[in-house]
Amino acid sequence: MIEIPFKRLDKDILTAIIEEFVLREGTDYGAHEVDFDSKVSQVRNQLEAGEVLITFDPKTENCTLLTREQFRKSILARS
Repeated sequence: MIEIPFKRLDKDILTAIIEEFVLREGTDYGAHEVDFDSKVSQVRNQLEAGEVLITFDPKTENCTLLTREQFRKSILARS
């Protein structure tokens, strides 16, 4: 698993990755419904804060977002 520095990505590519993640995950936001644009903004803020990473798995050729802790555990599991 490889971390992709989000700052190196073109703005449109980054937006497409975030939007695809939000659509795929169908995240539950509790009692209040959160609109799509707000979800995208929240994910972008998490990336900028370093809480979430964009990752690429060469074996599956898939890109996804993981929390920093999930990424750390995936690296340890492969060691």
